[in-house]
Amino acid sequence: MHTIDWIFVVAPLLFVFGIGIFTHKYMKSVADFMSGGRVAGRYLLAVAKGEMAAGAVVFAALFEIISKAGFTWTWWTWINIPVGLMVAITGFVVYRYRETRAMTLAQFFELRYTKRFRVFTGFLGFFAGLLNFGIIPVIGARFITTFIGLPLVVEIFGFEVATHLFVMALLLSVTLFLTLSGGQITVMVTDCLEGILSQILYLIIIVSLLVMFDWSQIMDVLGDRPVGQSLINPFDSMGLEDFNLFYVLMAAFVAVYGTMAWQNQSAYNAAGLTAHENRMGHILGRWREFGKQALVYLLAICAMTYLMHPDFFEQAAVVNHDLALIPGERAQEQMRIPMAVSHLLPIGVKGAFCAVLIMGIFGGDSTHLHSWGSLFVQDVLVPLRKKPFGTKQHIKVLRRSITGVAVFVFIFGAMFPQTEFIAMWWAVTMAIYVGGAGAVIVGGLYWKKGTTEGAWAALFTGSGLAVTGIVARLIWPEFPLNGMQVSFIASLLAVSLYVVVSLLTCKEDFNMDRMLHRGEYTKIIEAVGDRVMPAEELKKKGILARILNFNEHFTLGDKWIASGLFAWSMLWFTVFVIGSLWNLVAPWPIEVWKGFWHVTGIGIPVFMALVTAVWFTWGGLRDIFALFRRLKEEKVNDLDDGTVVGHQNLDEAVVTREGASEHGERS
Repeated sequence: MHTIDWIFVVAPLLFVFGIGIFTHKYMKSVADFMSGGRVAGRYLLAVAKGEMAAGAVVFAALFEIISKAGFTWTWWTWINIPVGLMVAITGFVVYRYRETRAMTLAQFFELRYTKRFRVFTGFLGFFAGLLNFGIIPVIGARFITTFIGLPLVVEIFGFEVATHLFVMALLLSVTLFLTLSGGQITVMVTDCLEGILSQILYLIIIVSLLVMFDWSQIMDVLGDRPVGQSLINPFDSMGLEDFNLFYVLMAAFVAVYGTMAWQNQSAYNAAGLTAHENRMGHILGRWREFGKQALVYLLAICAMTYLMHPDFFEQAAVVNHDLALIPGERAQEQMRIPMAVSHLLPIGVKGAFCAVLIMGIFGGDSTHLHSWGSLFVQDVLVPLRKKPFGTKQHIKVLRRSITGVAVFVFIFGAMFPQTEFIAMWWAVTMAIYVGGAGAVIVGGLYWKKGTTEGAWAALFTGSGLAVTGIVARLIWPEFPLNGMQVSFIASLLAVSLYVVVSLLTCKEDFNMDRMLHRGEYTKIIEAVGDRVMPAEELKKKGILARILNFNEHFTLGDKWIASGLFAWSMLWFTVFVIGSLWNLVAPWPIEVWKGFWHVTGIGIPVFMALVTAVWFTWGGLRDIFALFRRLKEEKVNDLDDGTVVGHQNLDEAVVTREGASEHGERS
């Protein structure tokens, strides 16, 4: 790395680090530490949540998929646009969850089911999260070590120690400091600023890649594939393993089924100023992702070209030599594209991308640390204690738990021999929890006949099958199902059992209005000082408004944002439908596909990267200033700590009792 590269890396990180220290003084309560005081705006939510998907391990996972499936992956994902679109725009699960005022998913489970169910799911989610998170810091550290060009091992007292372990320890230490400083307030603000800086750096990297590589060179590499394994023509890609059409369809089902079930960013689900802000943050997050597509694809396909095109034969030989020094075939495969990216980027641009990676690591790891550490306290310790924690003691315990998670993932990452594709490992470990939790969440929020017995049946079935699949894949390499297939089957059976068992055991409909603070229960919201505003359906709606589920909280700007996302997404679904029918009748020549991806896979995403960089920089900064203003004005509620009493949050239960006492006295 050149001095200019290090300037690119150090300058923005020092700025973000300073902001992280500054936010510490705004954290005054458990609700602040856990949920950022529940006062975050939509752009802050969208940018901060998106930053956790910009770390080195995410890039490594996407590079793996693109290197195996190329542009055909994008084509087949378009088949899922209508379903994913409606989930985002309607606020499926996200909206109602915010109405419950729960800080964690398992707290909602106690509101809806029982305390015992909360404790069990809290521990199960914590356990699955540790396994899932366990490989993330070590892969990120390997990526950074490879990218910067550090020696693979260093000698200490005569022993050779892998360099990436020191890199992992350093990155985790900085991330831990930021997370402990002000909890979710610090995590949100620093992640948002990192996201804004990253979007600007995306443009620098994209321009550099477009100058360095010719489209014809890229197409020479991607087009040179055996029959049935094309990386350009999706209708000649059915021979691809793992990341094919069937993988995409199963992934879509699991994603919708498990909406918000995975708790690696649980605090964001409760941090919105209102349920509507949560919903709009989800919609805006979809817009922001369009701007990232160009960078991910360009880096991957340019790296593949660098490795395989004759014009770069000598450079590729150097990369392959360095790859051979990395121990382990699986690790070499994961670092193949990152190593090529490290060699091909020029001075300055390499530093810009390294800054993106490191900021993404801080964003992702801080969110994971906060989520899994606080989940253990909130959903295992808090409900089991007979005497509630005091505010200071509660925050101290949260910080200790988060520190314990950091220590565990360092040890786990250093010792665990990861052999799966990254995406596959994530799919299976998530299924340990999501396999059963998805049915429990959707049923609990939308079906008044769902019962605790049905929830137990779904959870044990989904989790049991997922664990069985993991064990089978570890001891039997030829196991016929991959991680995504295991998740899909577990989810289907969990849904079936939830419905059947609930119908057999339901004796009384659950009071959904009380849980969601609707109808006669809306007055409780005012009493506890929250801003949740249950929406009333508009009496007169147009066709589009009914499709997009607009209510009175939608401003004219909100309608434009949601309608624009709908129109933009449906445009690509229409392209998919027409293109598929056309190719079934008269297949496009390979030259047509090359031109198609030049425009839709690179050109348009580059334009979107420019638009979203400007748009979300303005929105993110606006919401950060608004966050600090609201935190100054907030009234601390020490009873708002995640405790549940009689299917109500503790502060709400106190208000209800006081209201009942006053009513009795007046009588």
